[in-house]
Parts: sequence; C-alpha cells; structure tokens
Amino acid sequence: MKSYLVLFIFLYSSLLFSQNIQVDSNIYTPQQLIEDILIDSDCISNVVVTNIIGGDFGGSDQSYGYFDATGTTFPIQSGLVLSTGRLSNVPGPNTSLSDDDAAGWSGDSDLETVLGESNTHNATILEFNFESISEQISFRYLFASEEYQEGNSNTCNYSDLFGFLIRPEGTSTYTNIALVPGTTTPVKVTTVHPGISGSCNAINEEYFGSFNNASAPINFNGQTTVLTASTTVIPNQTYHVKLVIADEQNYRYDSAVFLEADSFLPNIHLGNHRLFATNNPLCENETLELDITQSGAIAYTWFKNGVPIIGETNPTYTIVDAGVYSAEVAYSASCIASGELIVEYSPNPIVNNTTLISCDIDQDGMTLYNLFDAEQEIITSGIEIVTDFYYTSIDAEQDIDAIPNATTFENSSVMQTVFARVENEYGCFSVAEVLLDISNNDVSIPPFSTCDDFPVDGYSSFDLNQLRINIESIVPPGLTIRFYPTESDLLSETNQIDGNYTNSIQGSETIYVLITEGSNCYAVSTVILTIDETPILLEDETINYCVNTYPQTITLESDIINGLPEDFTYEWLLDGVPTLYTDASININETGTYTVIVTHPNGCNATRNITVEVSDLAIITDVAVEGVAPNNTITITVPETSEYEFMLDHGLYQNSNVFTNVSAGEHIVFVRDKDGCGVVQEIINVLGFPSYFTPNGDHFHDTWKPIGVDARFRNTMTIQIFNRYGKLIKQVNPQGQGWNGTLNGKNLSADDYWYVVTFSNGKTYRGHFSLVR
Repeated sequence: MKSYLVLFIFLYSSLLFSQNIQVDSNIYTPQQLIEDILIDSDCISNVVVTNIIGGDFGGSDQSYGYFDATGTTFPIQSGLVLSTGRLSNVPGPNTSLSDDDAAGWSGDSDLETVLGESNTHNATILEFNFESISEQISFRYLFASEEYQEGNSNTCNYSDLFGFLIRPEGTSTYTNIALVPGTTTPVKVTTVHPGISGSCNAINEEYFGSFNNASAPINFNGQTTVLTASTTVIPNQTYHVKLVIADEQNYRYDSAVFLEADSFLPNIHLGNHRLFATNNPLCENETLELDITQSGAIAYTWFKNGVPIIGETNPTYTIVDAGVYSAEVAYSASCIASGELIVEYSPNPIVNNTTLISCDIDQDGMTLYNLFDAEQEIITSGIEIVTDFYYTSIDAEQDIDAIPNATTFENSSVMQTVFARVENEYGCFSVAEVLLDISNNDVSIPPFSTCDDFPVDGYSSFDLNQLRINIESIVPPGLTIRFYPTESDLLSETNQIDGNYTNSIQGSETIYVLITEGSNCYAVSTVILTIDETPILLEDETINYCVNTYPQTITLESDIINGLPEDFTYEWLLDGVPTLYTDASININETGTYTVIVTHPNGCNATRNITVEVSDLAIITDVAVEGVAPNNTITITVPETSEYEFMLDHGLYQNSNVFTNVSAGEHIVFVRDKDGCGVVQEIINVLGFPSYFTPNGDHFHDTWKPIGVDARFRNTMTIQIFNRYGKLIKQVNPQGQGWNGTLNGKNLSADDYWYVVTFSNGKTYRGHFSLVR
C-alpha cells in the first residue's frame, strides 16, 4: 500500500526539511488518502471512499490533500488535511489570511444536524466505508483556524465547524466522535481556547496548543493540541464515516483539520486512566480487574511499563500496584490491536484512635456528644475528612447504617465505642475507633458583676473576655472556655455568646460555661451575671455666672437622684483638669466646664457636666437717635458678652434693641441682663417740632421752640422763624423760652409760620407750625 509514497518521497525529497509543512492535492487519490495514508492496517478491511467534495477553484488546487511536516515544529509528521479554503494556503508561514471562497461551494446539513448548528458554507467532505476486526477504533487529529485571534473577543464568539461523523451502514443517524476528551462537547474555537482578557474565560485550555506567529509552519492563527477521536464498533460490521469541515455563517477566516497518517487503528479500551490529575487513582490495597475478551482473538499479551508480564496470556488481568499497563490482542499475525491504561495509587489516610470526653450535667452516665469534635484528633492531614460515624467497624468499612445524629449523639452505655470513616480527596478511606468517655470535673465560678449602663435600667454590657480571664485563673492552663445563654445551647454547642454581652433578664442572669480541652469536655458550669447599682444624676446643664454682681461665688450641685450624698465619693474637674473639690456641692467663682464624677461604694460611677458661662450687667456703649418725632429710630448698643432685653420708659421689655416712632422729648431706656445680673438705664432726648402754639397766657403752649433738644446741642443750633411770605420774623435763642408770637412787642395774627433749625454740623430741619389765638 505504500508504493505511492516512495514516488512522493523521491519527487519531494528536497522539500522535506523545509521550515513549513508541504501539501499536495494530486499525488494521492481520495481512496489512497484514506486506505494507504490514514488507515494502512490489516485489521481494517473493505475500505471504500464513497464521496469527495471540495472547493472548485477552476484549476488543480483542491481544499483537501496530503501534508508532510517532516523537519518542522508541527506536532503531526504527515497525514491528510481538509480545509475550508485552498490547500495552497495551508502551509506557513502565518503571514497572510486564508480567506477563500469558490463558486457554488455549499455547506453540509449532516454536520449542522449533529452539531446543532446552522448556516454552513464551503464544506470539504470525505466519506468512506470500512470494517474492523476489533471492538474499538481511533485516530489522531489537530484542528487549526484563522478564527483563533490572540487577545481578540472573536475567539470567544466565532468558530467554523468540523466533525468526524460515523454510523453503521444502512442506518441514518450519525454520531460525532471529534469531541473534547471526557465530554460530549464538539471541538471548535469557542470550546477550546485560553482566557481572553475582558471578553471570556478559558475553556478546555489544556487542549489548546498555541497561537501562531509569523514563524509557524502552518498559515493559521491558532491550533489545538493533538487529540484522539475514538468509538466502539461491532467487529466485522460495515460502518460509514463522514469527515467534514465547513465555514460557519460566511466564508471568511478559513479553518483546517489535520489527520495523522497511520493513526486510524483498531484498539482495545482498558478503561479510563486512574490518575491523581483526574481525581480517580486507585486506593491502597484496591485491585482493578481488566477484561479484554475479544471475539476472534487468537492471543493476548499483557505489559507493565512496556515489559511483557510473564505468564499473563489470558484476556483478564488483575492490577494490584501502580504502573503503565498495556495489552495486545492478536487477531492474526498481521492484525494486532492494543490499548493502554495508566494506574496510580493513593495511600489510605493514616488515622488515630482517640477518646472523646463529654460532660454529664446530671451525672447519670448518659450525655450528648458531637462526634465530629473528635475529627481533629483522628485525622493527620488537612486533606482528609471524617465523612461519618458508625456503630461497628464493618458498617464504617462498607459505608452503611451511619449514625444519623452524629452532632447530638447520646451514648447508650458508659465507655461506648463508635467508629469514624475517614476519606481523602480521592475517596480512599480508613476507620478509626472513638471511645466515648465522661468528665466529672467541678468548676465553681463566682458571680460576675458590672455597673448598670446608661440609662440605668437593670441592663448592661458584660465583658465576657474579662470573665474568661477570671475563669482561666481557676482552671488548668490551655483550656478553651465558651459561653452559652441556655443549657440546651451548651449541650448542642449552638448560639455561642462572646465579647460584649447584654443581659436579657433585668437585674441578673445565669449563663452556661463549657470548658474544653482540645475536642474533649473538661467541665460545664454556670455563672451569675449581676448588675451593680450606679449613681443617677441630673442631666448636664449650662448656668450663668454674673461677674459684676454680689455675691461673687455661686454653688454647683452634683444633684444625685438615687441614694444619699454621704453614700458616695466625689471628684470635680474644671475643663478636664482635677480640682481639690471633693464634696457633693461646691462654690465657684470661675467660668468653664465643671465635671463631677460620683462614685458608689461598689465602684460604679456616673458623670455630670455643668458648663458655667459668663454673664454681666449691661454697659450701654451708645444710644443712636435717627430722625425726628414721630418718624425716628432709637438703637441701643451693648457688648455681646451676654444676652439682654430692652425697655423704653416704663413699657414692656423686648429682645430687640431698636425702638421706632418715639415721641419727642426726654425718655429713659433700660437694659436688663436676661440671666438676672441687673438693669442699667440712660436718659435720651428725641428731637421734635410742635405743630402749633397758643400764646394766650394760660401757661399751656404759650411759646414755640423745638422739643427734646439735648443740652449738648443747644449752643450749636440756630432757630429762625419766617412768615408765609418768607420774611424773617424772629431768631429764637435756643437757651430761652421760645417765641411768644410777637414782633416788635406786638402780637402777630393767627397764621402758619415756618421754621428753619440749623445745627453746627450742617444738619438742617425745615417745617411749619400754626399760631392759634
């Protein structure tokens, strides 16, 4: 069958050691590609190529053919290749895009049906029939594609399709055997690739070969590792095989599948490898029975680590230790099928027998155990676990009738023994004995108290870490101390309390203490949590100190609500600095924040802050009178050291320091400190001009002059009176009684007269008034 190969080697010997693979579309017929290149085995007969379809490129180039990778880095030396593009675009280097199309080049419906896909194009198909003398056949292949794009999300989303479809002759349903090993997943770009940053995670990455650069021996961007397709068959029955590859969605970005020469072989299946890597090694002392009985076989040969096993010529063999096992089945002198199985052994866990000690609260010899508390004493490494506990060692070995309530197990007799099944990560197991014992240690714990927190209500926070320290001082060192709110919680070891715990019963509460030594109970006990009385003080307050009034000291009280003052001790601080005051009340003459710490004889204390702020008798720094009566404003200015209120004459006090529309004349303004530090007053004058006067000798309104003129301004003002025609009638002396309504000693007639009052600062007031007779 190899006569054609001799000619090919001669013709192409100059190309064999090229850097890139070599291809040829014409040197072999399709029958020769299958029968002489792919198969070439006397165990497989009646090989007949029934169909070949590829792209029509209008010349000698095809989309399938022979390839030779001798002397290159390609992992398959030679074989046949099927592509979705021109065969001439298959060899490297990977410096151009294989992106071929051809007229009328359609897809394949069988491939779409089996893979559950659609819309295929450019299908290359090679179909043949064969018969095998063995019960299993396999061959090796590699898939490559331009749709592998390093760092590009296209790798996550797009893939051409291929399949190795097989069915018994005369049936219509194909099975695809080009699968990711150990799965039913078809091999393609989107099912075998590394992680693409920002786009998709790796999937079946162990079967991805590489992304290819410009030095690759093939012209595709990426490739898988060499994979094996295998399936069971019925000996001497005809099977139909359809090797098919196709573009998906469109013709762009070609792909190819490389089938290794001489790899289509009969073989025997010894079973799945038993490896640590696949989490299924055999366990210590475990045996594995192999049976490769084949109809028509004339001889069986067994090998271990490549060396024949002397005397083993039967179709069955029992494996008892690790190694690489293989077998050959001879059907004739020229037809031998083989298979291989790698076996690794895991040792069984090393375990310790142990004693688990629990505490018997009512001392009746029966108590509860969490059997898993013994796990740390039983196992010797972190990868082993106790899977369950059993009444007998036989039950533990057979993994039957496990104890159903292992976390709350009640012993049925004193010093009872139970059995633990310990498994490692591979399911290998050992059995350990656990003796159940009872501790009778007695630990008496005194009450543990704390002060009543605020608000003082009988509830407080207990520092269980401090309580633990107290208990550690009365038990042997190295013990573990845990607290529980109830006895049932202690027995089941649930609802543990720790850290700062607030009592749930007002005034006092009993909690339960479990003291353990490793996984064993040392003792159980109780402790009463009690609340100590805390002084109750009035709330913080702020008071005012009148610095310029008598007396010069004020009294501050600690103001205790519960208990008598003589029952407590006192410490006073001023602005955080300790003072010499130690009484319930103190006299002070200094402002600041006074803090009193009141301590109960039991040591509980409470704190109250009294802020003393300065307050003072007001000082009137200014009274501003703006305008003349009745359209005027009076503003009183005082320092901003305290809070004051203001009054005009003998009206009502107000918060505002402004008065408006005040009548002309003399007034008194009062300023009072709101904190009771006293009242100050000042006389003011409000300027005004009478609207009339009646010089009739009755001593009421007999003269006219401005009202409310402050003495400071009388010598600085000029008062002139004019008649309606603008004639100056009188210049009035500000210090005198005013104008009496005469001119040159004669009474003027009743009429309207005008005034002009001018101050030395240039301020001038003009208006008119009536002379009434």
